[in-house]
Amino acid sequence: MTLQQIRYAIMVSNTNSMNEAAKKLYITQPSLSSAMKELENEVGIQIFHRTTKGVNLTEEGKEFLGYAKQILDQVELLEERYSDSGSRKKHFGVSTQHYSFAVKAFVETVQSRDMKDYECAIRETKTMDVLRDVRDGRSEIGVLYLNDFNEKVMQKLFRDHVLEFHKLFDCKSYVYLWKNHPLASKQAISMKDLDEFPCLSFEQGENHSFYLAEEILSTYEYKKTIKACDRATILNLMVGLNGYTLCSGIICEELNGSDCVAIPLKSAEVMHIGYVTRKKAVLSTLGESYIEEMMKFAQYTEL
Repeated sequence: MTLQQIRYAIMVSNTNSMNEAAKKLYITQPSLSSAMKELENEVGIQIFHRTTKGVNLTEEGKEFLGYAKQILDQVELLEERYSDSGSRKKHFGVSTQHYSFAVKAFVETVQSRDMKDYECAIRETKTMDVLRDVRDGRSEIGVLYLNDFNEKVMQKLFRDHVLEFHKLFDCKSYVYLWKNHPLASKQAISMKDLDEFPCLSFEQGENHSFYLAEEILSTYEYKKTIKACDRATILNLMVGLNGYTLCSGIICEELNGSDCVAIPLKSAEVMHIGYVTRKKAVLSTLGESYIEEMMKFAQYTEL
């Protein structure tokens, strides 16, 4: 198995077409097909399912590509650290559930570097997309949470995507609402208190399992619910409709402003905030700095 074969396989996976991949790799389509057949024979599995409409990864192929991308990433890290090709930009990406602290940590991380040397990206997105982005190499780190309800299912998804979870800190659950909300002056809020107000949650698209929800208590029978796709819309709905969402309680006023408050929820629920990486991956220097920045928010938790 060679690095060239791995690069070829990744390109085929990205394009779902032998012909398109060959064009991007500047080789002939028969040469690429032959190289992929040789790779499959060598590793003893069928990596691609070939049809008249294109090629798709088999289940074994998905697992193989997960490991193969790790190898390629580590080679690229070595090249970044030790090669003399200073003109090539370094890539760093983060995919995260909708946490302002994750964005703030990203800001602090990239501000500490000379950005002309880097291409950076942060993606606030759906839970399954966080996992896919890290598995597929779009992002080095994915930020999300576990709790007693979702942990078994999420751990299985981590294994399926060849990922591992690293805990950052634990935190209690809070109600996040507008500062002029009728309940904003309370010291603590119960779920019963919230019954007459709409619960706001982040849309998960086709993967709408309770286990993938960004908010705790996803199986609670809410009387009023509204889903949205981004934090700005959620904040607008808090003001316009006296809505609320459930969160970690870690608020970055520099990013979100001071119009909303987090009040403790009367619940024993604990969120285990952490991040996923590809299994046994070695973090880049920027990745290590990002984790250090996120760890600083442990001081804002009560546990």
